[in-house]
Amino acid sequence: MSRSLIWILVAAVSFELSASAEDQPQTFGVWATSCSHVPADIKRGRESLGDAIRQSEGEDGFQWDIMIDAGDLSASQFPPSDEDGEELQIQYRALKNHRREQIYNVPGNHDAPYYDRGPGSWFRKWGDPLGENTEFSGVDPKRRPFPVEGTWERYRFRAGNLLVLMLADRNDAPTPVGRGHSSEKMKGGYPPGAVTRETFEWWKKQVLENQDKLIITMHHHALRDTTTGSGNGEGHPRYHGASGGAAGSSYLYFIIENDDPENFQYTSDAHVFEDFLSEFHKKHGHGAIDFWIGGHTHMKGPTDNFGNKTITETKWGVHFLQAAALTKYHAGGNPMSRLLTFTEDSDKVLVRTWLHDTSFRKNPVGFFEPATRTLKLRHHFSTPPPIQTKEPFSAAVRVFERNAKARARNKKQTDN
Repeated sequence: MSRSLIWILVAAVSFELSASAEDQPQTFGVWATSCSHVPADIKRGRESLGDAIRQSEGEDGFQWDIMIDAGDLSASQFPPSDEDGEELQIQYRALKNHRREQIYNVPGNHDAPYYDRGPGSWFRKWGDPLGENTEFSGVDPKRRPFPVEGTWERYRFRAGNLLVLMLADRNDAPTPVGRGHSSEKMKGGYPPGAVTRETFEWWKKQVLENQDKLIITMHHHALRDTTTGSGNGEGHPRYHGASGGAAGSSYLYFIIENDDPENFQYTSDAHVFEDFLSEFHKKHGHGAIDFWIGGHTHMKGPTDNFGNKTITETKWGVHFLQAAALTKYHAGGNPMSRLLTFTEDSDKVLVRTWLHDTSFRKNPVGFFEPATRTLKLRHHFSTPPPIQTKEPFSAAVRVFERNAKARARNKKQTDN
């Protein structure tokens, strides 16, 4: 065969492959994670968050464009420390192909300080969705692929026609709703979930004003009677301790009517989200949102079914996903996360479950295919422009790294 003919064949094959690639519709991956509890696992030599990132970016990993994390970055039965925050940042350094700013997170119950230390103070410093503390969190708001609007407690961002509403758990409150005052030194995770009335009203307004968009809501907790173990009394003792009350330990239980500690008021088992979603569905015949994604309750594998509820359920026209947990050692469970793959101009989304170790019935690391679901969306998806992923970390991160090394040297000298 002549050299010119070979080149013609090579060119033809290359053109065909290129055309085939162009014919493939664009996709957008949303990686949903929760409950890395990094201090608990690193004490046993496991990087719960870092290992998960490396797996996702590895040769046998998966494509994701944004990670949304439902919190519980820390693990202590007492409020988290700066040491916990530093370990978190060390594990974020595993990122090679994504920016730190492609990760959007909310605080879980273990990420809360005592209320007199300032609402959300630890999370605002180390999780920092608004990029207020770049030196510590590594989040530069100018580098967000999809800018954040709102506050640390409740914020939104848009990716194409996908609107993501991120709601914080308010465990930084007086007991029994939250961890209390530092002088009380209360121990425990205080697992029942809580948001303020203002947060609920903000969420409802966002939902009603954006019915032309696909909507994901993420909170650390599931809603009542949606996914595994989220019924009243189902959380304790199978999944959670009883600090703060066992009844609502596995779902969003409290509405804080007034978060002023001097005039603190709350409603127990408020079910305001559930009522709104139910009434909307009855009135309109479809869901008010597309997804509610939570964590908090660590699954005993992807087939965990408790209270006749699984990790993927549809209720009131809304798909509910359980994403917990990345940890292996905090409160047990089998490390896993969820991947939602949206496709351009499609009204269906592929939802898959990734196992992060082999502890679940010796299944290999990777997707657990029996848990895969294809779910219907309220609208066709419109893909956002491609994300530029050069430089995983901003220049401000180097300031943190220098300070961390200095702190480590000082600690070593003190110990000696």
